[in-house]
Amino acid sequence: MGRIIVIGSSNTDMVVKAKRIPSPGETVLGGTFFMNPGGKGANQAVAAARLNGNVTFVTKVGYDLFGERSKSLLEKEGIDTRFIIKDPENPSGIALISVDENGENCIVVAPGANMTLSAYDIDDEVFNTTKEDVFLMQLEIPLSTVEFVAEKASARGSKVILNPAPAKQLPGYLLSSLFAITPNEVEAETLTGIPVDDPLTAGKAADKLFSKGIKNVIITMGAAGAFLRSEGISQMVPVVPVKAVDTTAAGDVFTAGLAVAISEGKDILEAVNFANRAAAISVTRLGAQASAPYRKEL
Repeated sequence: MGRIIVIGSSNTDMVVKAKRIPSPGETVLGGTFFMNPGGKGANQAVAAARLNGNVTFVTKVGYDLFGERSKSLLEKEGIDTRFIIKDPENPSGIALISVDENGENCIVVAPGANMTLSAYDIDDEVFNTTKEDVFLMQLEIPLSTVEFVAEKASARGSKVILNPAPAKQLPGYLLSSLFAITPNEVEAETLTGIPVDDPLTAGKAADKLFSKGIKNVIITMGAAGAFLRSEGISQMVPVVPVKAVDTTAAGDVFTAGLAVAISEGKDILEAVNFANRAAAISVTRLGAQASAPYRKEL
């Protein structure tokens, strides 16, 4: 079994549950408020650890209560936090999240220290890896850092998985170094210019990404499941229907599940099925990291 090295963001999520998400300029009276650790990097690290992954997490936080609390909670999940860096000038990241009665969400992030995580911050020991190890990244840290890690890790033979969120255009040399990419429909359209709203358009977008040298393209499509494009495979992988309560970290849990399965030597189709099951459980619960299931629940 390989290690999973997650390099990415750590935030504190401040969440309000309301009947609906407000329109611009509108105030909506909400209901439940809760504060949870979040950030796509931390979410994926926690989700992978709960699925029995051997997880190391690299992130950057401020010298503040939010940063200390996040690190403490990560350690309680059994995650290796030796490589977490403290930024003396910038605060820890914060996310403001509104969730409607159907479980859909709207998120605004103040990234803080996350956006100062550079290649110079990452200890060389992080890259003492094997071909069984998996690097997992997102786009809530500088793109230059993502590019550096992908190039260095892939050169050493490790597998690199990128969850391309928040959506943005990515250079071809980064895409060609990836073992897998896991965009949702919006992110897939941003990357390819092809609107994705059904299996046919998902297949077209996946083909375009696959042609750029990515070994495995997985477009997550919510309740419909995920579209997988790999060598010899081009198909929808369905998910068990569930009643969604909060979709906040579904993509993070899916990508973490994929990384765990790959680190255990599962083939790509098995890995996507495993990731689908984990994500399906997560949307039945409120919160980001709090929604991540444990291995026994799958």
